Amino acid sequence: MVQKAERVGSPRSRGGKPVGNITRGTTNPNRMRRLDRWLAGPQAWRLRTAVDPLVVDLGYGASPTTAVELFERLQAVRPDVRVCGVEIEPERVRAAKALERPGLSFHLGGFEVPVPGDPVLVRAFNVLRQYEESDVAGIWQLVQSRLAPGGLFIDGTCDEIGRRVTWVALDAERPLSLSFSVRFGSFELPSEVAERLPKALIHRNVPGEPIHAFLQAMDKAWLEAAPLASFGNRQRWTGMCRSLRDAGWPLQDGPARWRLGEVTVAWDAVAPR
Repeated sequence: MVQKAERVGSPRSRGGKPVGNITRGTTNPNRMRRLDRWLAGPQAWRLRTAVDPLVVDLGYGASPTTAVELFERLQAVRPDVRVCGVEIEPERVRAAKALERPGLSFHLGGFEVPVPGDPVLVRAFNVLRQYEESDVAGIWQLVQSRLAPGGLFIDGTCDEIGRRVTWVALDAERPLSLSFSVRFGSFELPSEVAERLPKALIHRNVPGEPIHAFLQAMDKAWLEAAPLASFGNRQRWTGMCRSLRDAGWPLQDGPARWRLGEVTVAWDAVAPR
């Protein structure tokens, strides 16, 4: 069942009811692999240094597959990791219970994140895009209030098979960065990923907005790096990223991530006006 979209308004749990709406829940195996790779890579230190290695997959959807995948991938970083899948639709939680095991559990809830303990990582993918843009700030604040010290909240969006992916990373205080991750060969211009921007930005890809300027700069640098295509798209993407950095864009990663089809830019450089 998909709940008719409702305004979240003041996103606080009333009478113990989960905060949020029942969404479509569409998912596919391995759809979140690009984000999971980032969490197990540049962000692994957060999990390694956490007193309580608690991770939440918020709104895992009609199937718990991506929550199971997250658990298995993060075990390589922290063997005692605990992953809690949180869903607002009761039947999805009941169905997922059959897959519980030590370190992996499923819970009924919403943006209030009703799990025991404070999570060091919260992943909400393809969830906020089904809400109003005006609801985003309040939802962010509610989830941020649940983070452990040093914790990170990821609000992201991807296509159906995880080839075009974007996400905003937030700590307990503010948004930190915007990341792009794409499969080489899945696009002609980098700006094609605009249709998968997080809700806070998807309606801001218009002239005069910083995210529009950044996407245009990506396209320009990509086209200028065309001579590198003879060495492969990995080298071309890396050349694009170097050009963006040289042009003054505050990129937060380097060649090791660029070669994977990623690039991360400081949030302040692309935040809505």
